[in-house]
Formats: sequence, structure tokens, C-alpha cells
Amino acid sequence: MPLDAWLSLSSVLFVLVSLAATRIAPDAILMSAMTFLVVSGVLAPGDALAGFSNTGVMTIAALYVVAAGLKETGAVQWIATRLLGQPHTLKRAQWRMLVPASGLSAFMNNTTVVAMFIPAIQEWSKRLRLPPSKLLLPLSYIAILGGTCTLIGTSTNLVVDGLLQSEKGVALGMLDLAQVGIPVLLLGGLFLMLFADRLLPSREGVIEQLDQAREYSVEFVVSPGGPLKGKTIAEAGLRNLQFGYLTDIQRQHRLMTAVPPDTQLEEGDTLIFIGAPECARELRRVRGLAPANGDVHKLKVDHHKRCLVEAVIGPDFAGLGQSVRETKFRSRFQAVILSISRQGRRLPGKVGDISLQVGDTLLLETAQEFVEQYRYRKDFLLVSALNDSTPPNFRKAPLALGVLALMVMASALGIVPILESALLAGGGMLISGCITVSKARRYIDLSVLVVIAASFALGAAMTQSGAAQTIAGLLVDSDMSPWLALAMVYLLTTLFTEVITNNAAAVLMFPIAMSVADQLGVNFMPFAIAIMFAASASFMTPLGYQTNLMVLGPGGYRMTDYLRLGAPLTLITGVVSVSLIPFFWAF
Repeated sequence: MPLDAWLSLSSVLFVLVSLAATRIAPDAILMSAMTFLVVSGVLAPGDALAGFSNTGVMTIAALYVVAAGLKETGAVQWIATRLLGQPHTLKRAQWRMLVPASGLSAFMNNTTVVAMFIPAIQEWSKRLRLPPSKLLLPLSYIAILGGTCTLIGTSTNLVVDGLLQSEKGVALGMLDLAQVGIPVLLLGGLFLMLFADRLLPSREGVIEQLDQAREYSVEFVVSPGGPLKGKTIAEAGLRNLQFGYLTDIQRQHRLMTAVPPDTQLEEGDTLIFIGAPECARELRRVRGLAPANGDVHKLKVDHHKRCLVEAVIGPDFAGLGQSVRETKFRSRFQAVILSISRQGRRLPGKVGDISLQVGDTLLLETAQEFVEQYRYRKDFLLVSALNDSTPPNFRKAPLALGVLALMVMASALGIVPILESALLAGGGMLISGCITVSKARRYIDLSVLVVIAASFALGAAMTQSGAAQTIAGLLVDSDMSPWLALAMVYLLTTLFTEVITNNAAAVLMFPIAMSVADQLGVNFMPFAIAIMFAASASFMTPLGYQTNLMVLGPGGYRMTDYLRLGAPLTLITGVVSVSLIPFFWAF
């Protein structure tokens, strides 16, 4: 192989290892690789930056605005509340959830669908007394499957379509993928209906653990020279608190447990209470007591302006691997962590000593503005209030759905291409007031767009240097069956997707798949379609697809739950896809 090919392969290997084994931001990794390819002379600057003008990337950016309008108006929630209903059995509940979630995911970003459904299903399962662990992971999987049915259902489809347009001059229609996507969705959905209940455990999520999580420890000190010195616990009014109870007294170096009500208080005593968040407010009203750690007091937020919030730590959180105390969480976010859940289990010990990891679910006491302020930030995958929060503008929900319907019809009927219809729909959301310009700007995930656009440079380098052709020659020979080659491409794409981002996996596999088709002398389209489906089929780990990570904490899942349900689903989707694709896109 020439030097350029070795440099291209080295860049790809660097990206794969960095994405799978480090916490470096994906956009930084891909931009570093792109920079290396330009500086080393493997790619001309114009070729390296071609991804930033690709129609698929620009379509994804426009669809962020469309999805934002649907979310801000509560259109998804508006539909969900009407379709979820009041089923009395788990099977009926799964059916009522799977149908709308799959349908919505076909025409809007599935991450948005899952984010909107999670709080609705949590409240729904609590009211119906159904375990959320039986519903939330199937929600993520069905949203992924639904996204494979249309060109706009997932960003992966748009990325591969953009590559086809730029390199092969071929453009897919809105509903072309439905020929394979609908059978995959139906069989995958049937599997979830029949086996999700058996393969998933009955486990409590964060909301179901709320009663326990609300029982947290707060410490107050008897102020020196205050009115409580010399009074008994009963006389101080600390015996019959409404929201908590006194458990221990730390007096100098002695811990007094199970203290009787006639115990006299001394100045400097540290009183340890167990109770709900309101317990801290109640104790602050007692003259002569001061917070021992100052966390609740330092929030400086009136109690009636506080709420409980559930936040799932994302991969871009700045304090990963650090303890809560080291991250200075309270001062950074103006929020106090009450409890931390990891894979469905509340972590014991002092909250300040716990090291934060991706997927950790935090129960926070904070201001009501926290949800609005941090729902757009990349620190958290999911931020939702567990009690009252500002409701969406449901009055405009039908209008937002109308804009979406017009976009789908215009593209499906061939009136305008998908890019133009997405741009018009995004403009329609802004003009109609479904979302403001400032909010739309915050919804556009620039890091994702940079990852996709920069990964195009890797694909171009693999093609131009001849590295893709060399890899294809190692994978196949001229006598190999095209069906077997298609299965190999599908399998390799699936494995890449489980360890790196789905879009990066698609872009890296595209030139290899095109070279495989050239080696065999067959049509390239079946291989391109296989990449679309394989790059979306991430079911075996919570890291391969963002929706899988979003339900990790709320569903109380563990890593084995994904493998138990996801492995057979991956096999089903793979067999169906590889079997059907050549019938609609012949070799």
C-alpha cells in the first residue's frame, strides 16, 4: 500500500480507539483526524471540508429545528397522552406505547421522541402500577426500528444518502427504505411484544425509588450562644417534625444514637436528621440551628421556587470520574444532589464522595428554572422535572404537526427534495411561532454535525488513498457470493456501531462497502442500504445509540439487560435486512 493509504488507516484506527476507549469529545477526535489528513497531504482542504456542505448534514441541521418545534409545542406528548390511554395489562400497555413511538420516530428524530416519552411513561407506569423496566428499553428499541422506515427517521439514513448523492449521484426518496424498514419494524416489534416481558426484569426506576431517595440526610449545628443551648430535644420542638426525624447527635468525638426526647442539647452539637427535602426548610425555621454543610442554605432559592429534577449524566459532562465535591456541582449548577442512582441502584455513602459516571441518574433539588436552563446543555442527556414544570404550548401542537405533515408529503410526492422540504419546515416552525429563533439555535446540536461532517474526510481519505480497496480485497474475493459479502458488511457495521457512534460507523464503512461491490462487480446500492440499517441496529449496549443511554437510569437497567434483549433483536433485524435488501435493490 502507498504511504497515503497507511496514513489513512492510521487515522481510522486512531478514531476507533479514541472513540471506544477514551472520554475525549467525539467532535474533537474527528476534527483532529481531519486536520492530520490535511496537514499530511493525504487530502486537499476542499476534499476534507466537503462534509460541511453535504446535503445530508444540512438536512439534519434543518430537522433539528423541526424536531424542536414539535417538542416545544408538546406535539409528541399531545399525541402520546391520547394514544397511551388506560390499559390494564402489560401487553396492552406495550402495544399502546410501541405503535405511536414507532410511527413518530419514522418522521422525526427518534432521540426527541424518546426524550418526550420517558417522563410520560414514567408517570403512566406509576399510575398503572406497571414496572417501567418493562417499557422504557422497548421504547428505545422501537424508536430505533421506526427510524429505519424513512429517509428522515434517523440521521444515519441522511448521512448515507448524502454520501450516495455526492459520490454516486444517487438520491433516495422519503419512503424508499420502507420496503425493508416496515418488515424489520413489524418483526422486531413482534419480538418485543412477545419476549420483552420475559427477558427484562421487574426493576424500579428513579421515580419509583423517589420515596426512598427523598429520605436523605441533613445535618444542622446547635449555634453557640443560641436559644437551644440547655433545652431538651422535645422542648426545642425537634421531636415531632413534619418532614423528618432526628436520628443521631454528634457531640465532639462521640456519636449518640437513638437519642431520647429528654436529651439536653449543647452548643456545637451536630444534629443528624433523615427526611424529605422539605425537612431542610422546616429546620431552617428553628432558631438556634444552622446548616452544618451549608449546601441547602447556599442555594439561595426560596422553597416555593424549588423542584425535584431528574438529570442523566451525559458523555460531555465536565466532571466525569471526579467526585461530586470535586466537580463543585452545587456552585456550578445551583443544585443540590439528593441521591444518585447507577444502573437502577441508589449508591450508598456520602453523596459528595461519589465519583460521577456516564449514565448516572441524579435526583436534584434546585430552582424551577433548572430544566429550561440545562435541557439544551450537553452535560446531561435528559433533564426533566419530577413535579410541576412549565407546560408546553399545546395550543400550537396541531400547527406543528401540520408543518411536519406538509414536509413529509412534499418530499414523499417528489414536489421538492428532502433538503428543501426540511428547510421550509424549519422556517415554518419559526414563522408560526412554534419555536423562537433563540431556542431553535440551542436545539441544533453542533457537536453532532461536526462529527458527521468531519468523518466524511476519513471516508474520502480511505477512498482516494486506496485503503478501502485494500480492505475490501482482504474481506472478499471474486468468487464470494454477494449475499455473503453483504452479510459481512452488515456485521462489521453493526460491530462498529456498538463501540463508536452510529454516524461515524456508517461513514467509515461506506467506502469499504463501495469497494466490496466493485471487487465483486455488482450493484453498490444493496451495500449502501445495508449500512443504513446496520448502523442503526444498536441494541446490545447502552453506548451505541443515544436513546439506549437515555433510558438506562430511568428504567433501572444494567448492562446485561441490553445484551439479553438486544442480542436476539440484533440477530432478527440483521437476518431480515440481509434477506430482503437484494429483492428491492438487486445485485
